Amino acid sequence: MRGDVLGLERRRRRWDDEEKLAIVLSVGADGATVTQVAQSHEVTRQQIYAWRHELKKKGLLFPTADALFLPISAPEPMEPALPEAALASPTAPDPQIELVLANGRCLRFAPDLEPAVLVRLIRVVEAA
Repeated sequence: MRGDVLGLERRRRRWDDEEKLAIVLSVGADGATVTQVAQSHEVTRQQIYAWRHELKKKGLLFPTADALFLPISAPEPMEPALPEAALASPTAPDPQIELVLANGRCLRFAPDLEPAVLVRLIRVVEAA
């Protein structure tokens, strides 16, 4: 009986969450692409995408980890163009802030929403 060696057999590797997180976060660092990171760690691109999804579900990776919340100020309101009676009508909508998230979803909320509630809301919408 004759046997041929076809190549090196790869041993299945086990990655802990810290290693996965480090690899996923290295995408984009110094302009590194998913393909480049995958090749340097000898994994597939699909594996990195799967890890990213898994880490988001576990709450270890937040899509907006580097997002900053900055205070905004609106200029003084101008004279209303509508009569006072029209402004006081019950059909006038409440003012809202519209925020477009990194995943393309749009979030509308009242200006007086507590910042901690807003942060939780953003994380839930981005993770969904």
